[in-house]
Amino acid sequence: MRQAILLHFFLGVSAYLSCVSLVTAEDPYVYINWVIEYGEAAPLGVDQRVILVNGQFPGPTVNVVTNDNVIVEVENKLDEPMLITWNGVKQRKMSWQDGVLGTNCPIPAKTNWTYRMQMKDQIGTYNYFLSTLMHRAAGGYGGLNILARSIIPVPYPKPFEEITVLVSDWWKKDHKELQAILDAGKPFPLPDGMLINGKQSTVFDVVPGQTYLFRVSNIGISTSINFRIQGHTMHLVECEGSHTEQEAYESLDLHVGQSSSLLVTINGGNPRDYFMVASTRFTKPILTTTATLHSQGSTRPASTHLPIAPTYHIHWSMKQARTIRWNLTANAARPNPQGSYHYGTIPVVRTVILENSATKIDGKTRYAVNKISYKNPETPLKLADYFNIPDVFTVGSIQDSPPAGPAELGTSVLGTALHDFVEIVFQNTESTVQSWHLDGNDFWTVGFGSGRWNTTLRRRFYNLHDSPTRHTVQVYPYSWSAILVSLDNKGMWNLRSANWARRYLGQELYVRVWNDEKSPYTETDIPPNALLCGLAKP
Repeated sequence: MRQAILLHFFLGVSAYLSCVSLVTAEDPYVYINWVIEYGEAAPLGVDQRVILVNGQFPGPTVNVVTNDNVIVEVENKLDEPMLITWNGVKQRKMSWQDGVLGTNCPIPAKTNWTYRMQMKDQIGTYNYFLSTLMHRAAGGYGGLNILARSIIPVPYPKPFEEITVLVSDWWKKDHKELQAILDAGKPFPLPDGMLINGKQSTVFDVVPGQTYLFRVSNIGISTSINFRIQGHTMHLVECEGSHTEQEAYESLDLHVGQSSSLLVTINGGNPRDYFMVASTRFTKPILTTTATLHSQGSTRPASTHLPIAPTYHIHWSMKQARTIRWNLTANAARPNPQGSYHYGTIPVVRTVILENSATKIDGKTRYAVNKISYKNPETPLKLADYFNIPDVFTVGSIQDSPPAGPAELGTSVLGTALHDFVEIVFQNTESTVQSWHLDGNDFWTVGFGSGRWNTTLRRRFYNLHDSPTRHTVQVYPYSWSAILVSLDNKGMWNLRSANWARRYLGQELYVRVWNDEKSPYTETDIPPNALLCGLAKP
């Protein structure tokens, strides 16, 4: 009897420990080793220097699963310091890994550094790229797809295959030449052409009758694009982490930094090839590039009659933007409906109006936000904040609305409290399309409109029910765009123009999301391998 009781006791303890082990088991680890170096390619038919990732241009596509721990060992073989930013990845509680100069010291030339991050509670189509200087104009970018866990079904049929599509504008000039143009205060040149996956002649093999998921990113640095597939209708199912209502589109505008997932069923019957088409929006002349969808068994080339691009008119694009809606019945990265977060009922604690402008400072072209043209200090803001180093930045150094007076150089930091629910209005007073990206957070794109925004009239047109969450929003010429954001990710986060020449010349700021509690539940501690520079260097 006593032996039986002991046996049951030990079996019970064993079962309990087994359950504890299952509960506390770590999420899977993914290990990546990258060499960043120069190489040669001819994207537009002219040999030029490009930046390779593991010998590839563009770099390898990264496919990981929600909650995976991702370890990226980077060897910098360039002749300059560099950083990699993970465009759209929230970096929950880990702004240390954000990969921008406000949070990280750059990786010195000819050295290694390791990123350690978790793809926490995210799914969707994202990308990565070099965030320093004008490196992005030379390559060093690639696709980053965060897949749903097997126990979390996606709200659309499983595709036959997924295809990552990176559309970019491109210049024949070297990235250092482009940087010298900006440093001299001269206008940034128009692109010389457009690329799909680093080429003007990419071929994708497809099977007639099968459905494919095209993960499309505008990885360019200055130009909005329109994307379409000859003879096919595309169904939008996801944009930057949000499952969407599956609207059908003949073509879709993607602004700089934006990504979307599109379901397309390849025409069956007598197989033939088709062109995938990307063309610039709001530019004169319009630049167009194509890739080929080569159907299995096809002997018929794609027709040279390309699907017509939309007109220059802004209203068409703005109207299309309003048709992109959140799928309120779909799950998110966790097994709960993504629309269960009723953002439209949450009180706004603060309204911030950010106005972009072109200006002259010391006789050279600069770009400003609320009359401050950002200049990177030698000490990253995150390190200065952590080590309490004075005179690097001041919280609240940028006003909540555009002030009068001339623009000036400065280090703009917007101070907010953890869990603030904030309305941000981007006011565009210029003739070009702007594109804004917020690191570490996503936001609801609740409104687009022409003219100047005001508190009483414009809010009446907000979508407070099923607006998708994104990390990048476009602002049309002489227009405004409004977002709502729950700042629940503590850290120092970059809010920047995705139009890279403008960002390089000052169109950015940082949002400090803060509370006084020091806890790993709100923010991880400084990583042991953190690079120290500026005033933080011993």
